[in-house]
Order: sequence, then C-alpha cells, then structure tokens
Amino acid sequence: MSRVIRVIGIGENGAAGLSQETLERIERADLLVGGERQLAFFKEAAGEKRTLKSGLSAVVEELGRLREDKDIVVLASGDPLFFGIAGYLSAKLGAEHLDILPHLSSVQLAFARLGESWQDAVLESVHGRPMTGLAQRIDGQNKVALLTDDRNHPAAVAAYLLHYGMTEYDAFVGEHLGGPDETYRHYTLEEMAQGTFQPLNVVILRRRKGEDVPAIRRGFGFEDAEFHQRKPEKGLITKREVRVFSLSELRLTERSIVWDIGAGSGSVAVECARLAKYGQVFAIEKNEGDLVNVEANKIKFRTDFPVIHAKAPAGLDELPDPDAVFIGGSGGELAELIRLCASRLRADGRIVVNAATIETLHDGMKAMQEAGLETSVTLLQTARSKPILNMTRFEGLNPIYVITGRTSVDAVDEAAGE
Repeated sequence: MSRVIRVIGIGENGAAGLSQETLERIERADLLVGGERQLAFFKEAAGEKRTLKSGLSAVVEELGRLREDKDIVVLASGDPLFFGIAGYLSAKLGAEHLDILPHLSSVQLAFARLGESWQDAVLESVHGRPMTGLAQRIDGQNKVALLTDDRNHPAAVAAYLLHYGMTEYDAFVGEHLGGPDETYRHYTLEEMAQGTFQPLNVVILRRRKGEDVPAIRRGFGFEDAEFHQRKPEKGLITKREVRVFSLSELRLTERSIVWDIGAGSGSVAVECARLAKYGQVFAIEKNEGDLVNVEANKIKFRTDFPVIHAKAPAGLDELPDPDAVFIGGSGGELAELIRLCASRLRADGRIVVNAATIETLHDGMKAMQEAGLETSVTLLQTARSKPILNMTRFEGLNPIYVITGRTSVDAVDEAAGE
C-alpha cells in the first residue's frame, strides 16, 4: 500500500522548534531527504539519508516510486510552500500524496521582528534565480519582502536598486531568524550596499512615506521626448501613437516572452517589460550607437532586460521561443526574419511589424502569409495638435502600416504533428 510523503518545515532552531509528534515522524522515517543543513539537525535518526542537491526532477521521480513501500520524510526550510520544494512535489506527484507540515517562514519572522503587517507586501525571491527583471516587478510597490542567497545578497540587492535609481526605499534585514544567532536591523540602501551579511537572511524594502513614484513611470504609452534617443536623428523611435497600438496588437500577458528586433532606443522593449513584468523581454539592436540609449532608458523607466548587440537573425538562436515578436527594423532581412520568428512562435503567438513604405508592407504581408500566419493590417494616420499664435492646428505624422501575424489553430496543430 502506497504512503504519503511527509514534507516537514524546519526553523533555524532545528529540532527544538518541532512538536514531539513531528519529531517521532522524523525518527520513524525509512528515508530522510533534505538539504545538508536540515539533515544535520537529525544525525541520530535511524533512516537512510538523502541530500538534495542538483537533479531535483530525477530525485522526485524516484521518491514517487519509493513511497509505495517506504515511509519518506522530506525536510525543508520554514514553510515548504513558500518558494520551497513542496509546491514542486505537489505539481509532480499530486497534492493527495503529500502531508505538508509548515513551519514559520523567514518572511513571517522578519515582519514580526519589524512589527508590521505583511498581507499587503509583494513577495519576491532572488534565491537561486537571477535578479533580472526585479526592477519592473517591484517598481511602485510600497512594501517588498525579498528572499536572497549568497550571490544575490542584501549588498548586491542594494547596488541593483541604486543602479535603477530606486532610492525611495529603505531596508530591513533579518539574519538567521528564529535561531540562536538571530540579528536584524534597519538600513538605508547606501548602508546596505556596504554591508556584510550572513547567508541566511531576508530583506524587507519599504518606500518612505511621502516618496511617490515619479509621474513619468505611471501607465504606458510614454511621450516620445521622455526617451533617450539618437541625436540629431530623433526620428529613430516608434512614435507613441504607433507604439501604443502595436502593444495592443502584441496582446501581452504578465508572463509573455517578447523579442524586440531592431530595438533602436528601446522604447518598445521598455513598454513591453513593464507590461510583461513576470515574463522575459529581449531587445536586439545592430547599431552600437543605440545601445547607450537603450541602457539609459532601462534605468530611467526601471526596466531590466537583456540587450543583444547583433543584426537579427543573429542572436536569436539562444533565446527562448517567444509569445510575441515586434519588428521595428530588419536591415533588409524582413522576409527571412518573419519566417524564422514564425517557426519559433509559441501557441497563440503574434508578430507585429511596423512598415513605413508600401514595399515593406507588401513584403511583410507576403512573408507572414507564406509562414502560415493569419495576417491583418492597420494603417495609422495620426496628427498632433500644435499652437499657432493664439490658436491650435494639427501636424500630421508619417503614416505607418502595422502588420500583425497570428498563429492559427491549424498552424499550431500542423507544427505539433511535425
């Protein structure tokens, strides 16, 4: 008869923080699985011990087989369902095969030491994962709890925030919370950037009262003049009206993977990163002179995404398959780019091309149709008000064709069959 796998959370004080019933479950286990730190609390336990390191998928698969005739306990830190292993085990083995006994999480303890509620906090983690994208995920938030690791430690977090000008935050760092070596204190970002910290810690960021988010970073469809762009050639930017419509055609979610090909100043990539703040945005630009502006706009608009200096399709092979592709410049390779992008699009994906000439319109439509995409075109002819003496006139912008290609159900099914 198969048994449930018990997943038990442990605090910094180890066995001392567990009930007698929980300790007995650990002692009776045939197999004890966990990190080195968790297993070290139970050296005297009679069961076999297995250290969790790399290759988690294979270990979980094995646990699924072993639970048929073994009593298995998985030890985890704090609450195993908070950025912990329990969520992964549940997804792979099924919640009905688990018995989860959580401990206090480090975030709960940190807010307890701070003496502040945390139901309104944004919870983030850079523990075992890159810091990329953190800027747009937390920008504008009043309260953020952040799990760190030995690489993305509090000092590195502070340096990152200072780089993006997020100086409205102060920090609170708790180390070894719940254990005999517990310490905690308040920091400015400048102080935290110079500090040295123990490996087990949690960072709470709080926006100072009265420190508002600058108006320039509210909403989307930012004014053209707000972006750093090449001078005197200030036309090398997707105009706001066209940019907003193109963004609507991309149909992004918060987790979309986006390619911005021919990024120029990076205006589209910046807007995409703010909309797909839990996704991934990649900007590809061939002109070295534009890269400085892209980096400056990333900082100004608090958006953190990779910028690839290459002439597409170079550089695309290493990127994850996209949900959306924006092509603002192709360097004469439009048909080949569309073909390649269409072959990589995920289900329900979209390609949006901005064309200023009827030749590019013709080539773009033809390439999308040949790639099996459902294609539509919108001609945008807009004008902006301009004062003349004590009156107002309108000044027209160059007309732009916005070409949208969508993967059809038939195309997705055909690709799956191949």
